[in-house]
Amino acid sequence: MIEEQAVVVGVEHDTALLEIVRNKPCGLCGQTRGCGVSVLGRLLGHRSSVVRAENQINAQTGDMVVVGLDEKALLASSLAAYGVPLISLLIGAALGGSFATDRASADIYALAGAGAGLALGLLWLRGHSARRNGSGYRPVVLRPSTSDAEMRFCKQGNVE
Repeated sequence: MIEEQAVVVGVEHDTALLEIVRNKPCGLCGQTRGCGVSVLGRLLGHRSSVVRAENQINAQTGDMVVVGLDEKALLASSLAAYGVPLISLLIGAALGGSFATDRASADIYALAGAGAGLALGLLWLRGHSARRNGSGYRPVVLRPSTSDAEMRFCKQGNVE
């Protein structure tokens, strides 16, 4: 089980809305929670992401908790998300290139086949992720956090 500390930012029925706490600060101002001050954050409108997890311990808003995710589920999801589209792209390119009648059109056919293979791989991934929405693939709130780590927030470079 992969474990991380998180702060409960909301509760919806049996689901906790969590903000994961980084173990290492970002280096900009030494905070462990995102502030959006960095150049990339300003360009992309950085905001903290919220993760939904099964709330088995009835955690309340503001609680520090430990959230866990099964390693096998993470590995299977990663292989599906990255491997299947890549493999389908390569197979599509090979199949598309094999339909070319002359060398001049081989690249165009390979590109079209790669695009079609990628599209099919992404469609498969969409259906696969809808079927894999079971509890084994969702994060779970395991226990209250025993860490006394101070939670500091940073807004526009100012430490509160």
